Amino acid sequence: MPSENSIVFSGIVPHPPIMVPEVGGEAVSSVRESVAAMTEFTQRLMNSGAETLVLISPHARLNPYAFVAYQSNPLHGDFAQFRAPTARVQASSDQRLIEAIVETAATEAYDVLPLKDQGLDHGTMVPLYFLQHNGWDGRVVALGYSFLSDEDHLVFGSCIRRAASRLGRAVAFVASGDLSHRLIPSAPAGYNPQAYVFDDEIVNALRANKPERIIEVDQDLRRLAGECGYRSMLVALGATRELPPACEVLSYEAPFGVGYLVAQLTNQSDSGKDESEWAHSKAERTNALGADLPALARRAVEHYVITGETADPSTSEREELAAPASCFVSIKTAKGELRGCIGTVEPMKETLAEEIVTNAVNAATRDPRFPPVAAHELPNLYYSVDVLFGTESVSLEQLNPAVYGVIVEDEGGSHRGLLLPDIEGIDSVTKQVEIAAHKAGIARGTPLRLSRFRVQRFREQMLEDSVSE
Repeated sequence: MPSENSIVFSGIVPHPPIMVPEVGGEAVSSVRESVAAMTEFTQRLMNSGAETLVLISPHARLNPYAFVAYQSNPLHGDFAQFRAPTARVQASSDQRLIEAIVETAATEAYDVLPLKDQGLDHGTMVPLYFLQHNGWDGRVVALGYSFLSDEDHLVFGSCIRRAASRLGRAVAFVASGDLSHRLIPSAPAGYNPQAYVFDDEIVNALRANKPERIIEVDQDLRRLAGECGYRSMLVALGATRELPPACEVLSYEAPFGVGYLVAQLTNQSDSGKDESEWAHSKAERTNALGADLPALARRAVEHYVITGETADPSTSEREELAAPASCFVSIKTAKGELRGCIGTVEPMKETLAEEIVTNAVNAATRDPRFPPVAAHELPNLYYSVDVLFGTESVSLEQLNPAVYGVIVEDEGGSHRGLLLPDIEGIDSVTKQVEIAAHKAGIARGTPLRLSRFRVQRFREQMLEDSVSE
């Protein structure tokens, strides 16, 4: 039965032949992060349940006005031109899917020209080599892009998704391509001191889980970078445009002045399952607790400011409030200006109710950025409570400021800084970590330990959606 979500996994991979051991020899150690990331990438691809791999390369024999598809079956190629003729790849071609892609593309007036009796190009072979060596043994569709417009490449990607859906084929889509070729003076395409900005734009867009920002990259910047993977990425983005993004940078390195990126764009079976489970539990908590948490914070502050005494949180009968949990309480004015924010990374009290009361009073009276809240201010204050869930140690590549909060510590654990997720103006992992480290008083360049966590925000109606700390 055809599926509306036949693209079950998608990602971006590099293709330097030096990654292949028979080609690179000892130099493979210079790209070990990319090689290791390809192992993880392949495992995710296989776990997604994909039946066919669709791979698009910038180095096929391109046609300016048409897309191309390798038609040999089996698909084959070797690295003889890189002095490694014994290193070979071979895969069964998914002929039915190729036919469906050709037919669907024709409805949008695109030609997909056949490449018959040709060996695969290295932009196809290098990713396929690693995918197969790490366990992938399924069918393959190998494509090349064109010199048509960016929008045409996005639409062609959607044609691939529609073709897979029509067949009911579970497909993994992989975009092959390297980023800037001009990062250092000895780089193969020469040097441009601004070339790194292109790579930063791509990597930061993925780390922020906002792949649509790749489409908006400045075209002059793209040209000065000397990249070879942008159109491949556009086709991948077109193929996954209607799917929930689950972006993750598995590795980025540039040992020879060329940017090598291994990244996940979407993963329907893996992250999609996690996201749906999180969304379901989040909805249940919202239904159960609703406005109770910010209301408790309000009562705690008003009682303390008026009487000087801490409110008794035991009046709550909610089971969820009886378990320990860490939280942040934020107070804003009617104009949406921050008036105080204090929280705990780990539970300090026996119950969440006690945690909220304590943090609410501290936010109102002990936030060093503000004077204590006065009684005349109380009618114009509004409250939100962020409850923390699932703190876990991670690498930089596993952060996402739109989804996860971050905890930054120095190696000795003597300094710790925290930043909540989904804060307006913080749209990159780099910025999120830098701000958290600055809050902790950790000097720039200090080795860091990173943890991430989710939060659920419970807020009174007049609060803005974002929280500024």
